[in-house]
Amino acid sequence: MKFLVITLAPTLKNVNVYESYAPYVKEMNIWFDTAATVTIVSPTQYKNKLLSDPFKRTDLNIVSIPWLAFGGFISAFTSLWNLPSIIFKMISEMQKADHIHLRCPGNIGLIGCFVQIAFPKKIKTAKYAGNWDPKAKQPLSYRIQKRILSNTFLTKNMQVLVYGEWSGQTKNIKPFFTASYWDDEKDGISEKVFSDPYQFLFVGSLVEGKRPLYAIQLVEQLVKQGILASLSLFGDGILRPALEMYVEKNNLKEVIHFKGNQTAEIVREGYKQAHFLILASKSEGWPKVVAEAMFFECIPLVTSISCVPWMLDYGKRGCLLSLDLEVDTQSIVTFTNNKIGLKTMSENAKKWSQQYTLDSFEREIKKLLVCE
Repeated sequence: MKFLVITLAPTLKNVNVYESYAPYVKEMNIWFDTAATVTIVSPTQYKNKLLSDPFKRTDLNIVSIPWLAFGGFISAFTSLWNLPSIIFKMISEMQKADHIHLRCPGNIGLIGCFVQIAFPKKIKTAKYAGNWDPKAKQPLSYRIQKRILSNTFLTKNMQVLVYGEWSGQTKNIKPFFTASYWDDEKDGISEKVFSDPYQFLFVGSLVEGKRPLYAIQLVEQLVKQGILASLSLFGDGILRPALEMYVEKNNLKEVIHFKGNQTAEIVREGYKQAHFLILASKSEGWPKVVAEAMFFECIPLVTSISCVPWMLDYGKRGCLLSLDLEVDTQSIVTFTNNKIGLKTMSENAKKWSQQYTLDSFEREIKKLLVCE
């Protein structure tokens, strides 16, 4: 099978291997396993620091395309100038492919959505890694991609993988998931004891969209309520200096701990030790850190976005944050007074999350890659 990927994720050459964004690489290694040849159409440069890993395969065929950006006059003009060559490359590679795989949303995915219409007989999949909630407020380009992908007149022979289960969807929309751990990693997980001091965890970039300050303020309020608690933040980002200043100004250095970017192994140990995960994000697709925390009996405290309410079974496997600091603080105080309830919630979370392992992900991917 000739497998084609069209993606915004940059493919970078590092000596004799290609690498890209680490979580994406981990997933794509599974997609690539059953393919005879793999071609990736993507940008091949990236000016910022990237959390990257190498692909397992060393025989990848990389077709380089420029970035598309429309934030200013010069970038928009350059993108429009490059657009014909990008479309030509996509058409050329789609003609040769047995299976076309689009990674959405994004500007490159948007162009791919239009170009794939010309290939109704090709077997296709699209991974929509953003928020599929039909009611969500999203950029116009995202809404266009969702419209094209779910239109079975324009989009033929494609399965669209989305996070969560949504009513009123067309027959080609398939609820899907992502995974971080293998079946054998279920073994050796110690039973979690819910007693103070309570350990809270934040895992993600320290950026406005993740609202790390809210996580800090939530633990700060719990401490003021007399709860013995601490918060470890795994991740880095532009907000870190301001957050560190807030912690110092409010005398929280004994309670709030900045861990920075860490390896998957260290983060995994963090999940094992923590009682709660806080993620007050503005937007998510499938919040991987939530599923990861639940895998290790860590109770998630998350905003009600995307498929999160479904993941948490509307409050049975975790707590949906209101973003009202007083209300959320009181809810957690109430939780900590109900040890049996906490244990039941954590066990429900683990049972649900441990269905979605890399083993099950691999089985589902293989079903999608059967060429007919």
